[in-house]
Amino acid sequence: MEFAHVPVMLEEVITGLNIRPDGIYFDGTLGGAGHSSVIASRLTTGRLIGIDQDQEAIAAATQRLLPYKDKVTIVRDNYENLPLVARELGIGAADGILLDLGVSSYQLDNPERGFSYNYDEPLDMRMDQQGPVSAKDILNTWSEEELTRILRDYGEEKYAARIARDIVLKRQSEPLETTGQLVAIIRGAIPKKMQEKFGNPCKRTFQAVRIACNRELDVLQDSVDGLIDLLAPGGRLCIITFHSLEDRIVKNAFRTAENPCTCPPQFPVCVCGKKSKGTVITRKAILPGEEELKNNKRSASAKLRIFEKSAAV
Repeated sequence: MEFAHVPVMLEEVITGLNIRPDGIYFDGTLGGAGHSSVIASRLTTGRLIGIDQDQEAIAAATQRLLPYKDKVTIVRDNYENLPLVARELGIGAADGILLDLGVSSYQLDNPERGFSYNYDEPLDMRMDQQGPVSAKDILNTWSEEELTRILRDYGEEKYAARIARDIVLKRQSEPLETTGQLVAIIRGAIPKKMQEKFGNPCKRTFQAVRIACNRELDVLQDSVDGLIDLLAPGGRLCIITFHSLEDRIVKNAFRTAENPCTCPPQFPVCVCGKKSKGTVITRKAILPGEEELKNNKRSASAKLRIFEKSAAV
């Protein structure tokens, strides 16, 4: 199966990065190199470092970026370690960093990866196949309270408590091994008249378990500030999110980086000493256009936000 991931808002990302031919750029979620192949094509003496934790993505991206191999470095890692990767490569600052937090079409459509509710395959959902925790581990060992929390918070699932209860009941008689078992539990817990009201009823639970399995929100929360610090003056950080919680984390982190002052509003001048790191370029998130929405339905929930490092920082 070919590793494919249609790059979301490609033109908007390329414009947002404001690419310089001699610049240093990081793609922290390389995937199939849809964005990166275009970034690399704009470089002359510049350099692109692509990072991904998925070995199959690394293999596909390596092939796609062969025409630019002299100016591309590919590293298997999680973008949370991007500043460390930069230090190991002797890079002090970046002119641009991209994160596309979407799950690739390959990951969703490859039954063996366990991301999809359309197949009956082993419960996995790890973006890093070497990761220590799979969906199977979560569903068979986490408490009912913890399962309820992730289904409610990460999946915005109205019937989170029911689904979590039924997961725990089911695993008492036999371990959960496959996506088909999870689908059956979800459909049994949600009233039939509500099952297709907001699309496939399994989508929210599968999303929640995937987010928990890959620590997606924790990694994002802990990474944004460090990525801004890695930018060179005038450098830009572009982040595409697909979930309201992801977008909120990015929006708040950008806002704090722009205005970190913690002084009480009644103070006439700032005394906390915290300085702005730059400017939020996107006062409102950039959304896919009508043509893209028509051609790529998976872009529907995408939002792009951009931050520019101050020349004075």
